[in-house]
Amino acid sequence: MDAARQFWKDQVQSKPRTDWQLDQWAQAFRWYGEWLRWAEQEGVKTATLEERVRHAVNRKGAQRGLALTTRRSYQSWAGRFARSVDDERGAMDAGNGRDFLASLVSEKKVSFSTQKQALNALAFFFKEVCGMEEVDLGVKFRKTPRRIPVVLDLREVAAVLANLSPTCRLAAKLQYGSGLRIRELVNLRIKDVDLDRLQVTIRGGKGDQDRVTTLPESLVADLRTWKQKVRALHEEDRKQGLPGVALPKALERKWPRAGEQWQWMWLFPSEKLTEDPDTRIERRHHLHPGSYGNALREAAKLAGIERRVTSHALRHSFATHLLESGTDIRTLQELLGHADVSTTMIYCQPSRPTLRLPCGLPWRAG
Repeated sequence: MDAARQFWKDQVQSKPRTDWQLDQWAQAFRWYGEWLRWAEQEGVKTATLEERVRHAVNRKGAQRGLALTTRRSYQSWAGRFARSVDDERGAMDAGNGRDFLASLVSEKKVSFSTQKQALNALAFFFKEVCGMEEVDLGVKFRKTPRRIPVVLDLREVAAVLANLSPTCRLAAKLQYGSGLRIRELVNLRIKDVDLDRLQVTIRGGKGDQDRVTTLPESLVADLRTWKQKVRALHEEDRKQGLPGVALPKALERKWPRAGEQWQWMWLFPSEKLTEDPDTRIERRHHLHPGSYGNALREAAKLAGIERRVTSHALRHSFATHLLESGTDIRTLQELLGHADVSTTMIYCQPSRPTLRLPCGLPWRAG
């Protein structure tokens, strides 16, 4: 109850409220107090602070329409923050949030992108879950050196593709040929790939931005055959009366049965049905990014590539090869969906021509 009293003082009484609003707040706190007393008397085991924080973040994130991956990231960071404080009152103290973020910078020395993830998660927790209208989490973040991306040459790309299953091979060809992020790849719908205009439309990409990127003409025949195979799977699902595929939240509220339509079918559907974590409905999901990523890493090992190859290496290779072929940096920025051209400029490093000493090396090979 100490945390509730602190919240009443800092967040309810500190701002102008009408009488009816104060009455509602007071009634809610009375019910909460009565429930706590009942639970204590009955010996009811209540959830830990971390569990309550994670549950609240996930519930509020779902209400706000956040992607499942975003909600899980926010849950993880908010839960770690909850473990770092003593009680509910400490969890509602923005000062503790600043200390937690500062420790990530000074002690854990996590990467800059990880620092931003943690900041976004705690900002969401304090504003959306704790109801704080203004919260100062200002922490001086430490910039970490940007890694030079792993780029595969054409021979290596071909070797990786040769060691993949037919499904993952086509997915990898599309990721390399269109420069897609892994989440963008697996979230593609049938309607997003235009085989006539040679375009791939990315909806709700990083930063919730839409964009259009290129589709290699050499993939049209394979994709046309693949769509026929997926169409047969879609029609079989309809015959069996299975629920439609998951939809963006706003669309699902407006047209709840749109997920049964062919155009909304996943381009790379999963073979098995899985339970939707939000609705608990068993339905067909898309190709799992983890399974696809593992397949790529295994294929790279079989191809004898000693560098660390992830799915992002195909996107890096797409960008570098386009630059080497003369594509201007601004066009590449649009194809990749970068908000800032400085992010695209990193691909200029691996695409520099190989430098040679004018007189050769001062030793003989072998």
